[in-house]
Amino acid sequence: MKQLLTLVFTVFWCAVVVAQTGKLTGTVDSQDGETLIGANIVVKGTTTGTVSDENGNYTLPLDAGNHTVVVSYIGFAAIEKAVTITAGSTTTMNFTLLKGTELDAVVISGSRKPEKLTESPATIETVFAREIEEYAGNPGELIARQKGIDYFRAGIATPAFNIRGFNSNFNAKNLQVTDGRFSTLVATGLPFGPLNTTVKEDIEQIEVILGPNSTLYGPNAHNGLLNTITKDPRTSAGTTVVLNPGISGDGNSFFSARLRHAQVLSEKFAFKVVGEYTSATEFEFSDSVYIDRVGAFDDAGNAVPDGIKEGYNELELDEDVNFLRAEAGLYFTPSDNLDIAFNTGYSNSTYLSPTNVGRNQIKDWMINYYQLKFSGKNWFAQAYYTISKTDSTYAIDQRTKNYYAFLDAGFSDAEARGAGSYGNGALFQDDSRRLNAEVQYNNTFGKLSLVTGLQYQLDKANSLGSYLLDGGEYIDVNQFGGYAHLNYEIDSRWRVIAAARADNHEIYDFNFIPKFGLLNVGEKGTWRLTYGKGIASPTILNMFGDLFAGLILGNSEGFTLVDGSKVEKQKVEKIQSLELGYRGSMADSKLFIDANAYYNISEDFLSPATVIGVATHRGDTPIEEVQSGFAAWNGLVLSYVNFGKVNTYGFDLGATYYFTPELSGTFNYSFFDYSVDEDDMENDFNGDGVVNFLDILVNAPTHKAGAGLNYSGDKWFGSVFGRWVQAYDYFSSFQIASQSHPELVYRGAPIIEDARSGDTYNYGPLGGFATVDLSVGCHLNDRFTVSAAASNLFNQELREFTASAPTRGLYTLELKMNLPAISSK
Repeated sequence: MKQLLTLVFTVFWCAVVVAQTGKLTGTVDSQDGETLIGANIVVKGTTTGTVSDENGNYTLPLDAGNHTVVVSYIGFAAIEKAVTITAGSTTTMNFTLLKGTELDAVVISGSRKPEKLTESPATIETVFAREIEEYAGNPGELIARQKGIDYFRAGIATPAFNIRGFNSNFNAKNLQVTDGRFSTLVATGLPFGPLNTTVKEDIEQIEVILGPNSTLYGPNAHNGLLNTITKDPRTSAGTTVVLNPGISGDGNSFFSARLRHAQVLSEKFAFKVVGEYTSATEFEFSDSVYIDRVGAFDDAGNAVPDGIKEGYNELELDEDVNFLRAEAGLYFTPSDNLDIAFNTGYSNSTYLSPTNVGRNQIKDWMINYYQLKFSGKNWFAQAYYTISKTDSTYAIDQRTKNYYAFLDAGFSDAEARGAGSYGNGALFQDDSRRLNAEVQYNNTFGKLSLVTGLQYQLDKANSLGSYLLDGGEYIDVNQFGGYAHLNYEIDSRWRVIAAARADNHEIYDFNFIPKFGLLNVGEKGTWRLTYGKGIASPTILNMFGDLFAGLILGNSEGFTLVDGSKVEKQKVEKIQSLELGYRGSMADSKLFIDANAYYNISEDFLSPATVIGVATHRGDTPIEEVQSGFAAWNGLVLSYVNFGKVNTYGFDLGATYYFTPELSGTFNYSFFDYSVDEDDMENDFNGDGVVNFLDILVNAPTHKAGAGLNYSGDKWFGSVFGRWVQAYDYFSSFQIASQSHPELVYRGAPIIEDARSGDTYNYGPLGGFATVDLSVGCHLNDRFTVSAAASNLFNQELREFTASAPTRGLYTLELKMNLPAISSK
């Protein structure tokens, strides 16, 4: 740790360079004379910049010399102007912005610095603040309107997504980031999703990168990345109060109340506080739990034949959904070249979550974080600490089986429902921590732009002995990484990018991840050709898991089987990706096109839990010392391995036509498919001697499409959007959603639609639907706005995911009050 701190502070010190400077000042407004609060003023090709205050004024310290300044604001066309700064003097330059289109949007996720969306070296889908503010429903629904994203709802309050295939009920291959902070669970690596602390009214922008982006963000930005950027209180001062009632298509009501207050206290200090309380009732659905009972009776009182597994309702199913969220931030600007921000957040969540073995009852799962950020002229540093805690979350499937086992052993109903029903792997507890630190330097040297940084992460996982091999103590896992991103302008049109990342992980050792690209930047848009690698790393659960009394064990050390053969320890999954894309306007400047085609090579897949055989040792430790249920399992182990190689390919097409600055139409279409060498038995994951789709588990539709109309006027706003998802088969460990393949067997049972399949029920393929969303709203005046949204307008029953309820319509009303900023004078 001493060496790490020394290195961090050395880079920190080298990044602080004293130079002769002057100041650029001015105002930013619209063509109608409207003050634009929070406009971005950035030196082109750098992260040097500032934002306009509540009066539209800005001040930007700059080195003496020539600069190009880019000013942008959501919904307006960006402006570039050249300026010469004289040391010790102040230069005034005002900007008036015109209404714009997607062509003018600015993003940060592609290169970890502000850049025009059209010039980013990655495929990025964006959801802007105005879209979020004008949509009365969950902002996650807006992700469903983007191309290339497999969106699904796994519950009334749990929208989710996947990118470019290989989805599962335990998917850690899409990285979730919030304000530069990894928003993932420590032990499982899963995205926070509904556990996140962010409140809708504080979201400035959502950016989704399609495809691997591990060079800048590290392991698990494998399939893609979701980056949520929250509002700066200095550019969004004021108070917002929201009441958000609604009703689901099966008649259950839900309610959300939210508050945001941001205030500029002085030229140096500003703060914000946000909060949310949401309550709902889950869509009506009770999954079947299949239990083999001897000499027992089913729920109807009928005798159960010995050896026959019957389906039982989930025990004490709690359909109540509750979320409590709060965040606060304090921003301090001690000098022109230094910003300090402290942010903290908290959430407490109760809801139903699908897994590979039925649903988990999430009970009072708490997330806390503390983040300290420093920003200078050419550098950035941060440290943050994340806490994950739950005492009473449990696996409903296993608890139900425990309950009936106690009944059959002669215990009373009350006794069977007691503490014993939470044993045998049913109870999930968590008291895990994570420490992250990062330092970054960026600069431009003539035609060469550089972004480089170092990252450190210490995971401290603790399940209190409930699902990890932790014995109630912390499992510490260290990882350290460094990255560099270079952008060289060959001339006014051509640019070359080169990026690389080196990671060293305590368990799976060293990995090197490169990325290269060529960009052709025109007046109307940009062509890009990129090649990159990505990795998905085993999670702590994959490495140190201990589920169901040791039946499922993590594979951080490998296993020795009774026949003397070895099962190697799990390593990272790798992907190589080649992509060609264009983003820009066509000859008619009202038409905006965003298209890409890609080819991926994936290998060494991280498998779901699979039977590896009867083991004698885990690493060098005898299995009877590791497997707590050795008396029952006799060394039989399920674990996680690497296998196979598969090629995936596809393309995404998005088009937006602006009939007027207020009215636009959108269309998107995505195609995805794969190929695999059926003669290579390394791809035969299930070991049946045949390589087919049951080994690869792509779990994605081949075709999907969407189309919509959007109107955003000064008073009225609204949208209508329809999406179609082709039906597709889905397999994830015990879970199955498939059409009939009676000639094939999955987990020991023939694949028959609308029938029991092993320990679960096959309701048929996912997708196979077309649905429509509608929203409308009105700015009654400067302070009050009323809007409504209907997701799944016609209340169709949609089968979107396994181990979860079929979804129905959601109909929401949003009443919003915006109070003006309190003057700092």
